[in-house]
Amino acid sequence: MKLFFGEINDGKAIINDEEQQHIVKVLRMRTGEEIHVTDGKGNLASGILVIEGKKAGIEVDEIKMETPDFSPKLHIAIAPTKNIDRIEFFVEKAVEMGISEITILQTEKTERKNLNIDKIRKQAIAASKQSLRFHFPVINDLIKLPDFLKNIDSENTFVAHCNENLERINLNEIPKLENYTFLIGPEGDFSDKEILFLAEKGIGAVSLGNQRLRTETAGVFVAAWNYNKMF
Repeated sequence: MKLFFGEINDGKAIINDEEQQHIVKVLRMRTGEEIHVTDGKGNLASGILVIEGKKAGIEVDEIKMETPDFSPKLHIAIAPTKNIDRIEFFVEKAVEMGISEITILQTEKTERKNLNIDKIRKQAIAASKQSLRFHFPVINDLIKLPDFLKNIDSENTFVAHCNENLERINLNEIPKLENYTFLIGPEGDFSDKEILFLAEKGIGAVSLGNQRLRTETAGVFVAAWNYNKMF
């Protein structure tokens, strides 16, 4: 399946401008090839590619609306790493495994204060197309931990931290839910103050095993755990 990003409305599909350039200049596709277009909201158009000069369009044969999304839904709030390549690696792999939402989290020990969210969103779209996802994940802006906690449901929210002196349950002991939110800390973990603050908010603490995982590895680990629950 050759899947591209665009808009779907009133029985028509319009391929995104950047996608059109990619089709014409990079892939050098030709009129008559079968293609598919998704709006990232669960809708999928299938049809024939039509190229006119530098423009690429689709002659729609069929549109499927509201295709099923992954379940359970997973939202990971993760602190950015100093090396941005590592957080980009997490985003790519988590998207491939069906994550629904990613929030970039600023904590007390977060060293990187700025990052290109638009670039990360584009990478999420690319990973979604690569893995044939018709529901693209939400990528939220950088937000401070206390502000993030104002809008979460503690019943389905968990924090993975490395403080062995505090009570933590095994990841596999978490009950089956329709959606999960996980908090993953920065290099050096959440501060003791933050961990206690999270506990006061009723957020359960989990252990990801005996090994100390890097930030992006912990994120991928949780994404894989949730992916396994989808089948």
